[in-house]
Amino acid sequence: MKIALLTLGCKLNYAETSTYERGFKAAGLEVVPWQDKADIYLVNTCSVTAHSDNKCRNIIRKCHRVNPLANIVVTGCYAELKRDEVRSLEGVALVFGAREKQSVVPSVLALVSGKDITLDESYKERSMAEEYRHISSGIMPAWSSGERTRSFLKVQDGCNNFCAYCTVPYARGESRNIPICEAVRAAKLIAAEGVREIVLTGVNTGDFGRTTGESFLDLLKALEKVEGIERYRISSIEPNLLTRETVDWIASGTKFQPHFHIPLQTGDDELLEKVGRKYTTEQFAGLIDYIRLKMGPKVFFGIDVIVGLPGETPERFERTYAFLAERIRPAFIHIFPYSRRPGTRADSMPEQVRDSVKTERVKRLEELCETLSAGFRASCKGMKEKVLWESDNHGGMMSGYTGNYLRMEREWDSGRIGTIEEITI
Repeated sequence: MKIALLTLGCKLNYAETSTYERGFKAAGLEVVPWQDKADIYLVNTCSVTAHSDNKCRNIIRKCHRVNPLANIVVTGCYAELKRDEVRSLEGVALVFGAREKQSVVPSVLALVSGKDITLDESYKERSMAEEYRHISSGIMPAWSSGERTRSFLKVQDGCNNFCAYCTVPYARGESRNIPICEAVRAAKLIAAEGVREIVLTGVNTGDFGRTTGESFLDLLKALEKVEGIERYRISSIEPNLLTRETVDWIASGTKFQPHFHIPLQTGDDELLEKVGRKYTTEQFAGLIDYIRLKMGPKVFFGIDVIVGLPGETPERFERTYAFLAERIRPAFIHIFPYSRRPGTRADSMPEQVRDSVKTERVKRLEELCETLSAGFRASCKGMKEKVLWESDNHGGMMSGYTGNYLRMEREWDSGRIGTIEEITI
């Protein structure tokens, strides 16, 4: 029996899909590329924007065209938020929302064995808020595999913030986490595969401990002790949850790298408050300053920004631009044009920004990002840094990342895969 796995969206989805894959392989299924004529297609979906929904629908339809007789299984955020829409697509046999992730593998295996599966009808005609209240508080342990150098370890899921523009709390449910002992067990299994670096991931990673009474810093300290893992990164963390105590510990000489991915969303304080963010620009800048003070000027900061939020006037956009260009000066800006999502507070807010204006503002920030990225790279020239070499061969060249997330290249040498080498940038 052949199964093809497709993943859209965040690293969290990729970690979950890898975990499904290990379960299917252990049960004897053959995992094949999606272009092959598989018997089952599993599509792990994203719904962060309307464009994401369209991509998911198109992928599901492509799978059906490749093999009209195949059973298509759909999970992820799009499946959670648009369950009836997903069910209506040709070829779809099973749909799993956020509270059913742990049922994916056993249900697919039951489908393979010919057992009758009754699809859950409990979501029908519920509002978004009602659906949220029914999502289980459980969390499926998950980590990505298949790469010899890096693995994404899911330690947390869900979010309680309910920012005005975001459907994630409705799609992923309430904030919850695996216990530290479970994270350590997973890290040891990852290390046993020869992986040298782990990226901690979650929907709201810094909120770790809400369901177990543990702390995020305690998690980091426990993972630090796992033998075989030489580097850690934190995939994304809210600025109000990255404490000075945590920064101090990371800066004391740990396996955690000088690389932070922190969402800003907008550099205007009135707009931050309007959409429900839990910090001010002064607090955000203070955090960046403190990290640079403790860890040096070569820390890599990737900053999320949403362009065109409702009420983003030209003046407010200019404040965001100046805040990034003059005050924060990150190494990279992750830019997202705002997408209206039905059921969110922002969808019904006045002062919606025209798409053409969003496009212009995205272009300006992309140009700023290029300038800031080039400046950061140039400032690192002459530094000695350690690179973890990866396994991809691109035209006789291999690549890897420094601790502060600069991509380096050298001529291909299979003996260096998975090794950490000190180089001069």
